[in-house]
Amino acid sequence: MKGTVLAINTGSTTTKIGYFIDGDLAFEKKLEHSSEEILRFPNVMDQDHMRRDAIMGFLSEKGIQLKDIDIVMARGGLFSPVITGIYRVNRDMRDVLLTCRDGIHACNLSAVIADDIAELVNEARASEECGEPACHAYIADPPMADEMLPETRIGGIPEFPRRAFFHALNSRATVRKYLREHGHTQNDITAIVAHLGGGITVTLHRNGQVIDTNNGLGGDGPFTPERAGSCPAFPLIEMCFSGKYSEKEVKKRILGSGGAVAFFGTNDLREIEDRALAGDRECAVWLEAYSLNIAKYIASLATTVMGKVDIILLTGGTANSKKITDDIRSRVSFIAPVEIYAGENELESLAENGYSILSGSVKIHRYDKSALVPD
Repeated sequence: MKGTVLAINTGSTTTKIGYFIDGDLAFEKKLEHSSEEILRFPNVMDQDHMRRDAIMGFLSEKGIQLKDIDIVMARGGLFSPVITGIYRVNRDMRDVLLTCRDGIHACNLSAVIADDIAELVNEARASEECGEPACHAYIADPPMADEMLPETRIGGIPEFPRRAFFHALNSRATVRKYLREHGHTQNDITAIVAHLGGGITVTLHRNGQVIDTNNGLGGDGPFTPERAGSCPAFPLIEMCFSGKYSEKEVKKRILGSGGAVAFFGTNDLREIEDRALAGDRECAVWLEAYSLNIAKYIASLATTVMGKVDIILLTGGTANSKKITDDIRSRVSFIAPVEIYAGENELESLAENGYSILSGSVKIHRYDKSALVPD
């Protein structure tokens, strides 16, 4: 693989960057943004110049010249409707992300910043007349990508359709890695991928498409270290109308203050595991329930394809826990073999997509903000 790729992944309080030369990671850095720095901006999208300048400063420290960057890859933001794959950042995408039309999250910043840096690269190349081709910014496998089967979209009432919101970037990269390691020359398998982190999404992949999944940010799926997951309707309604909580507080209770945080005041599963090993019965039972809920969701997705699943893949940061992965494996291995691919690997996944662009081996999709269905 030839060329240089700059990968950008913006989170709530961090900006992760990776710089790749000829397919190898030259360096990576997690730039931390203090709460004081973040609170200076009334809207998350107002942080774009601050974060871009932080990236530029670090590149300068590393001696990376802008003209040497061939492509800029960014974490996908909140925009729809789309399918999985690679998209060049265009005006429509920028408009939707900057206005947060389809949702507010720091991931919306990635593509905007990447596009701005690509423009600066082109200005640097033009000023030096180096003759290099234009640099462009792209995103890969955005989290709102929707390839769900029609029957998997139906909810209990018309107002509550099931929606896709999942770790598309890492889950698809995990399938590709499995395919390479097992000698597949094409994506011809049916796999269930469980991404285990602060959020948990479980996805059903068939021949390269994600045909069923949960909305990991919208209260659908297993509970997580900090999210409540699917909640029983009546108690939730009673909470909403109790007069004790605002709408914002209820959402925070479900997303951010749910899961292990609600039970133990921490989202650190390692701490809970240590307490369980030390004899804390409540922690031990909670961990059993945690693994059980993930296993239940994996098993439920198997029914979408009549149980015809080739492999179950566990990924994400929590997949580093042998206790948790062993427990999940013991519950779902009757469906299909289970393999572990621990870690999020998002920068590497972005770079992999970037090199497929440089090699000309992949289709580039065009984003249209006015489209009603994925193209």
